[in-house]
Amino acid sequence: MPSIIVSELAIYPVKSFAQIPLKKSYIDGFGLNQDRRWMVVDNNGKFITQRQQPRMCLLKPELIPSEGIEQGLIIRAPAMDALKVMVPSAQKTRQVTVWNDQCAALDCGNAAAQWLRHFLGIECRLVFFPGEEIRQVDLNFAQAGDRTAFADGFPILLISQASLDDLNSRMESPLPMKRFRPNLVVSGCDPFAEDSWRRIKIGEITMRVVKPCSRCVIPSIDVNSAEKGVEPTQTLLTYRKRDNKIYFGQNVIAEGKGEIKIEMPVEVLE
Repeated sequence: MPSIIVSELAIYPVKSFAQIPLKKSYIDGFGLNQDRRWMVVDNNGKFITQRQQPRMCLLKPELIPSEGIEQGLIIRAPAMDALKVMVPSAQKTRQVTVWNDQCAALDCGNAAAQWLRHFLGIECRLVFFPGEEIRQVDLNFAQAGDRTAFADGFPILLISQASLDDLNSRMESPLPMKRFRPNLVVSGCDPFAEDSWRRIKIGEITMRVVKPCSRCVIPSIDVNSAEKGVEPTQTLLTYRKRDNKIYFGQNVIAEGKGEIKIEMPVEVLE
């Protein structure tokens, strides 16, 4: 039987901004370290994503090197000077909303808000998810104490390369994996094998595969131009639709903390 390995790792430090591909990462209490710890909100604290603002995919974050401490980001955008933003002080807490969840976040200040307003053309603020804040994952699929930051609902998204290859074989023009915004990509299994997994182990970390990922319009946005198309939605509707939703990828929750690297073996426990 072919061995299954981790073939790609990525984080999305700012929700709905571009990914940062990695060769290794540390899994902490939120999932992959620094994943979706930042978010853009409107003046009422409601989250804003590519669903409303496709141009967010053109915003490219870069982590400021630090020695284990949450420090900050540099954000780059076409025809804009780079924005440097640091983790704000706890004095600037505000309530924000992600879907049906409300949580406390740290406001990143007026300079970041003005920079984003200039690029996106809307009134908005940048906020940060503090380490002490608890956002419980849906208890219909998770255990008490499982938490996430600003991800839609779950801390880690996993997709197999074979699943993307299967999808691309059905379309005229292949799409890159980054359109689907996974944290973990695995290779060496059959297409959609991940649909049947319940528990896996990577290195010393056991993970629960808890819920199929229902897809929205975001994978149809070209990450290079921010233009919205009909694919992959049109093709996925022909064979990945169930209960009026399209499913592609699996939501995963890690049990424990530790380092994860490209080419690590993936053991399917059940």
